[in-house]
Amino acid sequence: MNAQPSASARFDIQGLAHAMRASNALDAMPLNLKDNQWATLAHHLQPAVLQQGQVLLEQGVKDRTVYFVESGSLTVHYEDARDRVRIAVVGAGSLLGEGAFFSHLPRSATVHAGSDCRLWCLTPLRFRELATRHPEIALELTVAMSAVLARRMYNRPKRVAVT
Repeated sequence: MNAQPSASARFDIQGLAHAMRASNALDAMPLNLKDNQWATLAHHLQPAVLQQGQVLLEQGVKDRTVYFVESGSLTVHYEDARDRVRIAVVGAGSLLGEGAFFSHLPRSATVHAGSDCRLWCLTPLRFRELATRHPEIALELTVAMSAVLARRMYNRPKRVAVT
């Protein structure tokens, strides 16, 4: 992953909360937390920036980090055994990496920033910490990520976005 932790950009978790509430995409993340719960979640996430063209995820890499998209758009490229490339676009208010997060399998596609992006990263270790200290937030997060995964699996063009 080439996303860089943000030292200069000012991040506020409310930007991510707003992006999720405002998105009407099929794979928008339905995470409805109270303001204090968003603040708690922010302590377990790491903000990052990705410039247009940078790679976020690479097909075949074993990594379970999940990325929540606050702003920008990312393109998902999957190359199958017959060298056919399939593409999906993921925008603000959604996530990437849920497939590997839940399955413990290598990444199923490569993801590039289609524009400059602001992301929030959640590693499995930080998720376990969240689950131990704030199980109600971890449960809400798990249900929301699972909803996105299920919607993508039911929609053939969006299946490529399961990374």
